[in-house]
Amino acid sequence: PSPPSVLRHTNRLINEKSPYLLQHAHNPVDWYPWGQEAFDKAKTENKLIFLSVGYSTCHWCHVMEEESFKSKEIGEIMNEHFVCIKVDREERPDVDKVYMTFVQATSGGGGWPMSVWLTPDLKPFAGGTYFPPEDGVHRVGFRTVLLRIAEQWKENKDALLESSQRILEALRHTSEICVKGQESPPPAKEVMDTCFQQLSRSYDEDYGGFSKSPKFPTPVNLNFLFTYWALHRTAPEGARALQMALHTLKMMAHGGIHDHIGQGFHRYSTDQHWHVPHFEKMLYDQGQLAAMYSKAFQISGDEFFADVVRDILLYVSRDLSDQAGGFYSAEDADSYLTTTSGEKREGAFCVWAAEELRALLPDPVEGATEGTTLGDVFMHHYGVEEAGNVDPMKDPHQELKGKNVLIARCSPELTAARFGLEPGRLSALLQECRQRLSSARARRPRPHLDTKMLAAWNGMMISGFAQAGAALAEQGYVSRAAQAAAFLRTHLFDPDSGRLLRSCYRGKDNSVEQSTVPIQGFLEDYVFVIQALFDLYEASLEQGWLEWALHLQHMQDKLFWDPEGFAYFSTEAGNPSLLLRLKDDQDGAEPTPNSVAVTNLLRAACYSGHVDWVEKAGKILAAFSERLQKIPITLPEMVRATAVFHHTLKQVVICGDPQGEDTKEMLHCVRSVFSPNKVLMVADGASAGFLYRQLPFLASLERKDGKATAYICSNFTCSLPVTSVQELRGMLSP
Repeated sequence: PSPPSVLRHTNRLINEKSPYLLQHAHNPVDWYPWGQEAFDKAKTENKLIFLSVGYSTCHWCHVMEEESFKSKEIGEIMNEHFVCIKVDREERPDVDKVYMTFVQATSGGGGWPMSVWLTPDLKPFAGGTYFPPEDGVHRVGFRTVLLRIAEQWKENKDALLESSQRILEALRHTSEICVKGQESPPPAKEVMDTCFQQLSRSYDEDYGGFSKSPKFPTPVNLNFLFTYWALHRTAPEGARALQMALHTLKMMAHGGIHDHIGQGFHRYSTDQHWHVPHFEKMLYDQGQLAAMYSKAFQISGDEFFADVVRDILLYVSRDLSDQAGGFYSAEDADSYLTTTSGEKREGAFCVWAAEELRALLPDPVEGATEGTTLGDVFMHHYGVEEAGNVDPMKDPHQELKGKNVLIARCSPELTAARFGLEPGRLSALLQECRQRLSSARARRPRPHLDTKMLAAWNGMMISGFAQAGAALAEQGYVSRAAQAAAFLRTHLFDPDSGRLLRSCYRGKDNSVEQSTVPIQGFLEDYVFVIQALFDLYEASLEQGWLEWALHLQHMQDKLFWDPEGFAYFSTEAGNPSLLLRLKDDQDGAEPTPNSVAVTNLLRAACYSGHVDWVEKAGKILAAFSERLQKIPITLPEMVRATAVFHHTLKQVVICGDPQGEDTKEMLHCVRSVFSPNKVLMVADGASAGFLYRQLPFLASLERKDGKATAYICSNFTCSLPVTSVQELRGMLSP
């Protein structure tokens, strides 16, 4: 055991489960988790609260911790004047949103780490994001801010309390989203066209994507463009929408944002070319991108996209999977250069020096131009330069100096021609190089893994596996999705209350642990899990998933629906520590829950015959109507849902034995065609089954001439029976 002098200070965060909170358990700051104990202390001692919100893959959160929260002197100031609370925003998006709304409204910007000062009754009055520890030329330092605020509280307590009350009233007023007089959803065609035009204007013709830099993957934009194409297949706008989406996905897959050695995608690119990323990898990106590349494959039939799907799912299965079946949240961007180095660098795990590559790939290549080594071929193909290929402008801290971020600079044909190789041979050589680099990388210290498991993000990943399994006809992916759904059912669902839980954690010896007081699921947990269960039913035809989805939809209505202003609140009522019940109004890195809820409600109605759900979907669109008409580009997923609402979902019913070859052939046809406004179900004749109880009309549908037969139904009225796969394909893609 270490001598007592070396014993590290430990605060209350040591009892938490979140990996991010545990990272701060040895700061000299007397951190509390968000909860009654901290609130009571602030009230009893009449102290202000300092709230710090971050997450484990946030670079500037690490910086502020190193500079300020590990400083004994700053820790003393914080402990003397404030009750200090640390929040993991991924665990508590509710707390994060309330105070981020305040920071954005008062400072014009937002981000993490978020630093907010609150009165003892939790009302915010001052805030910002990252503060350097000491005053600089352009910024006031954290120490100064702490002392000034403590002084203000001593001198002008009443003025502070009064202004915090005024601020809260203003936030309540400006953050309200509700129906403004007109009760109907906006016109679908205009909203779709405006959204397409706005995206088209911001599109980068050369490199794809929707801004110059930084560049984000934005799956919501791609999902919208695929639907826009499907509804305008023969028009030039439709062709352009498809080209924009496919080109963006191709350029991303070639870029440095894609990990060519370790698979999966990094968070975003700092430049216009998708080259130098911020290196963290988030579960929600992998889930949504797996779904987008699956759709790209369905539409184009191009194997390139199917390979990217396999690449993402390989990464998630290998590096983000818990043995019990759940998915971890993220991998950090920063890691140690070597096992002995004292400081972490961004991207250290992923980047390469040219001499390192030469040493790993020295073999001469037979049949290539005289003197060619594996290293020459690989370095040419992936844009490696002797002095490093990272623009110093994109590397302000010189962390990537002399290093290379791999980016596929040439087409395989060009690289092959350059070295006099057959394209097939080149592909095998590059594969061999990547294997070797992968083994070399395995010897480097790995970045920190956030092993928290969140219901919402697990839902997105289940959708990714299920959609990929259906589109690529890959049963293993469907099984992995089912394993994760069973994990949610066991670890993130409370059968007694019928409610979802937000999070669980990897414990000692790989067990799955829960907090002493579990965090209840938020709206986003419900919508992404419900969406996942519908996707999983369509891929597996297991009716149990449908039954659970419909149960959760009823529960979501009960906990979050706003009967006055329409649409769902992000959080449930009755939590006194949350000052505002908000509704998000932007589809960002993840779609906003209300956007996904519209499509979920329409699918739920198709599977249950419960038409009130269609009406609810319309009410959500009515509540967001003004925003959808003016700036639809901020809600592309809800715009997409507007079109689905307007065009009415088609129920594709296949009557047949799910194990029969004729049924399988029809299912394969339905799953291989991209059709954004269909739901799939199989009527297997087991009339006691769940679907037959929900939808009495199914009993009247039968097989024609003893063969598997498809019906396309709309509002529970069915087309003539179809027994030929060709005819079915024609009906699915107008």
